[in-house]
Amino acid sequence: MVTTPYTSSSAPFAGDAAPDRIAWLRLSSVTLPLAAPISDAKVFTGRQQPMSEVAFLFAEIATEQGREGVGFSYSKRAGGPGQFAHAREIAGQLIGEDPSDIGRIWTKLVWAGASVGRSGLATQAVAAYDVALWDLKAKRAGLPLAKLLGAHRDSVRCYNTSGGFLHVPVEDVLTNASASLASGIGGIKIKVGHPDGRHDLRRLAAVREHIGEDVPLMVDANQQWDRTTAQRMGRSMEEFGLAWIEEPLDAYDAQGHAALAASLDTPVATGEMLASVAEHVELIRHQAADIIQPDAPRIGGITQFLKLAALAEHHQLQLAPHFAMEIHLHLAAAYPIEPWVEHFDWLYPLFEERLEIRDGRMHLSGRPGLGITLSEQARAWTVARHEEGKRP
Repeated sequence: MVTTPYTSSSAPFAGDAAPDRIAWLRLSSVTLPLAAPISDAKVFTGRQQPMSEVAFLFAEIATEQGREGVGFSYSKRAGGPGQFAHAREIAGQLIGEDPSDIGRIWTKLVWAGASVGRSGLATQAVAAYDVALWDLKAKRAGLPLAKLLGAHRDSVRCYNTSGGFLHVPVEDVLTNASASLASGIGGIKIKVGHPDGRHDLRRLAAVREHIGEDVPLMVDANQQWDRTTAQRMGRSMEEFGLAWIEEPLDAYDAQGHAALAASLDTPVATGEMLASVAEHVELIRHQAADIIQPDAPRIGGITQFLKLAALAEHHQLQLAPHFAMEIHLHLAAAYPIEPWVEHFDWLYPLFEERLEIRDGRMHLSGRPGLGITLSEQARAWTVARHEEGKRP
């Protein structure tokens, strides 16, 4: 029997999918105002001003066949206009591309702006496109993104951060914690890193007493301790049975994090401020974290997050992605080791849908893709817009 090898010129198999191409895209720069300015340790140490708004970069993509996807990136404080400008400059690179070729498109977009770097603002602009392409791909399959990726669970443990900032009086922190737990959230995180460590310990003791010993409790120093202070505060906090101490040191101090993680019983978590997979690799190489906290929009999108997640799993690290729960719920659900996802209600006005939270967990919906639709309020908060191509 003679067989004919397959070549690129061979006729397509019966039932082959018709090719599709990106025909149109729209970028929107949206400024989300916060209900009140918030302060963490970076404000109390004088390094930043209170945050009153968050800048979002939304990318909407449509194909010749009428498939659509939406993605976003963001910047707290400065950077939003820069992300939008970079995304606008490279937008034309997407028109005519096959939306299934997400990895190749990511590389093409990054190299289009490689002279300004392959991390940070440049790849955060690419992230909005990348997330939109993954959303489109899952919608085309008729699946929630987590199911497309291969979910390990239909819900993820969740904890609340937004009620425990340093500017909030401790009485209100307790009230906020009670409200979060009553709403179905499973854990509470509060900010620490006040210049007077005794202030942190008093607040922490009050919260632990208020919520009880069985509720997972985390703290976040937002990089404001030096190595000596982190050791002392870490030891002082051991009695509270914390789920983790987050960002005790500068985000790039891998050696310091490694020494701290080795010396404390409390797990050390970090990574949210890193802006590439390569920077996270340094953390992992130094064994600098028990819990890794990547942020998909910050490191370049879902394509890059999946690369990092595979490496983290190989090293048996726990995962607790930072912010953007609308994206990270899906990515955490697809991580083999039981993860956490961070609950923020700040983004509620941007979307028509709400994520279901009960019994300490955030639950996947049956909606395809990310399961989000931009709200009319998001449209109203749009401060800049750009379109390429022609919408089908």
